[in-house]
Amino acid sequence: MGFSKGTSMTTTYRAFVLSKDGDTVGAAIQHRNMSTLGDGNVTIRVAWSSINYKDGLATLSKGGIVRDYPRVPGIDLSGIVTESSDARFKEGESVLVTGFGTGVSHDGGYAEYARVPGDWVIRCPENLSPREAMIFGTAGFTAALAIQRLEHQGIKPESGPILVTGASGGVGSMAISMLSKLGYEVHASTGKTAEHNYLKQLGASIILSRDDVSTQGRPLEKEKWAGAVDQVGGDTLSWILSTLKYEGAVACTGLTGGVKFRSTVMPLLLRGVSVLGVDSVMYPASSRATLWQRIAGELRPDHLELIAEELDLEHIAPVLQQILKGNIRGRRIVKLD
Repeated sequence: MGFSKGTSMTTTYRAFVLSKDGDTVGAAIQHRNMSTLGDGNVTIRVAWSSINYKDGLATLSKGGIVRDYPRVPGIDLSGIVTESSDARFKEGESVLVTGFGTGVSHDGGYAEYARVPGDWVIRCPENLSPREAMIFGTAGFTAALAIQRLEHQGIKPESGPILVTGASGGVGSMAISMLSKLGYEVHASTGKTAEHNYLKQLGASIILSRDDVSTQGRPLEKEKWAGAVDQVGGDTLSWILSTLKYEGAVACTGLTGGVKFRSTVMPLLLRGVSVLGVDSVMYPASSRATLWQRIAGELRPDHLELIAEELDLEHIAPVLQQILKGNIRGRRIVKLD
């Protein structure tokens, strides 16, 4: 289907749609009428989306993500405004959307068109194309938020090394690249020995195995890290807390290793360490544009294309299963246009 400049000549659009029958979630590409677009005051011709762990969870009946069906998943999208009753956005502008209800309670990016509230929309920085915006997507935005939280704790490149766990995934890849760009010494942990060279190309100076960072030890181990970006949770987070340097901090960005962790108050009381929560979903809209400008500028990795691999709408389903198994390196971006 070809795109027109606006929506007036377009009556249908293609979308990857999830539906539920009992405890089974099915997926299919459908041709939908434009009248099925979600509520909102900004209509976007979607050019790019991306694959995130949360999108994979959306395909599971007990994934805790989607509660009403049918639903178009895809928590990220970017493209061109085709219609807007929001004075902040005009037809023809390049925009991006991440977080809020996108792809969860509101139809998301795996479709040729989307309609969303203007408060969710960010104008693409001048030096960031819609395609590049989706290489970052929620993963890049989350990594940038984690770094910002560590910086607010006073952690600087001269403070010492930063550990990044789940390093070969989207958030991990972005965090390594961004931290390295800022001048930090980055240590990365992964369970994938085949990805060591990839992580070094992104800027990691030392690679640790998954076992190295998840051992059950003493409440306080030898001080190693000024900070950490943890995508794993579980036992890994417990171990990180025991190994942070005095007044160190860990930014928690994920739960691939489990939602529970065990620790004591000893690292908090004797080393003054901090546990920093990172939420990219409801992060205030008023602050998002500023952080996206930084992502497009000083945080932009030198090897951005190394992190990305493209696919089209027809190949989304198997990749959503692969990301749940931890088999995706870096970022997968979905071409819609």
